Amino acid sequence: MGKREQQRKRKEQKQRAAKQQQQTQRLMLKVGIFVVAPVLLLFVLYTLFSQGPTYSPVELAANDHVRGAADTPVSIVVYADFQCPACATEHQTMTRIWPGLRDKAHLVFRHYPITTAHQHAWTAALYAEAAGKQNRFWEMHDYLFATQAIWMVLPDVEDEFESYALELNLDIAQLKADVDSDVVVRKIRNDQRGGNAAGVRSTPAVFVNGRLIANPTGERITELVAEEFAASLGAT
Repeated sequence: MGKREQQRKRKEQKQRAAKQQQQTQRLMLKVGIFVVAPVLLLFVLYTLFSQGPTYSPVELAANDHVRGAADTPVSIVVYADFQCPACATEHQTMTRIWPGLRDKAHLVFRHYPITTAHQHAWTAALYAEAAGKQNRFWEMHDYLFATQAIWMVLPDVEDEFESYALELNLDIAQLKADVDSDVVVRKIRNDQRGGNAAGVRSTPAVFVNGRLIANPTGERITELVAEEFAASLGAT
């Protein structure tokens, strides 16, 4: 076989290989269109529809945790992380000033666990929310902040949180089921999403009638609540 004939055969082989590669690529594209794309679409739709509605700091959701009378004219919305030391300090501040605010305002807690910094924040939020299913959210909320220095250094916190639940006379089997429930997980995630939309970037984030307080000291919160309450009286 001459060199020219050899070159011709090599060229034909390359052409056949290129054609086969093109056919394979077309087949893979069809697989992507008819198999992968619908699966991806279903995943996107599931993600979208499994996310519940979010609420701004001037809205009150049916599943919000509210301390005080919801019909008072001033709302205090707090986005917080149970493992955040600054949030524990804010909780102490709010506990101190609350007796002077309760006739004017209602307090709303929304979850904003910062899991990149606090390894137990998400679990704490789950247990607080699950306790809420037994009408003990605020009791667990207060317990978690009061004992933060104890559980934040533990390698595992489930047993510790369950001991708090026992002291609150909660049904432990029901608590565990609720901790693992989609409803509880979605509540926490939707609180986070709402916080992101409202401009929350760190915790605690305190809003008074929708106004984010840059420095939420007790004096500043009390001052703004008084201003908003007086404004509501002038509007009536």
